[in-house]
Amino acid sequence: MKPVTIVDYDVGNLASLHNAFRYLDVPARITSDAEEVKGAEKLLLPGVGAFAPAMNKLRQLELASILRNKAETGTPFLGICLGMQLLFTTSHEQGEWSGLDLVPGKVIRFREGKKIPHMGWNKLEFVNDDLITADLPEESFVYFVHSYHCVPEEEESVVARCTYEEQFCAAVRKDNVWGLQFHPEKSQDVGLQMLRNFAEMN
Repeated sequence: MKPVTIVDYDVGNLASLHNAFRYLDVPARITSDAEEVKGAEKLLLPGVGAFAPAMNKLRQLELASILRNKAETGTPFLGICLGMQLLFTTSHEQGEWSGLDLVPGKVIRFREGKKIPHMGWNKLEFVNDDLITADLPEESFVYFVHSYHCVPEEEESVVARCTYEEQFCAAVRKDNVWGLQFHPEKSQDVGLQMLRNFAEMN
């Protein structure tokens, strides 16, 4: 099994993810070193917080272009929560910002009139079969914390949706790049199965 490289850019719950992989007996390492990221066989981009500072940090560490190149050359790549949003073309969080542009689409705020952030357990609605959701039960609940959500340009890239008064994209795939809006490391057996599925990809 190829090791998972967890990208450290001062954003995200790295210890919980590392512990989840350790529980699954999956080799994983946390790094912010550009050369180590260049050599990664499998990449995971976590993230909590705001879009613009996160992208700025990736650029400061000279990781943004490396991540794009790794994705474009076929390395399996998973973005989680804010990490999923960074995969998209643009974000409209307190302005308009450019992302990694690995998944065509935008990131927008939930409509006014509901409690924000969307926080807690919610049910996944599977749209397309995918390796990342293999062996999951139909009644799959996962843990969310977010105020913004992703809108892919290509409907076929949506793997799963969720409903929080309005439907939104909860999981996405574009070629060898996946995104999960929720926190698999906090989503008990369902989340662990998704991390296992990613770890077992070639």
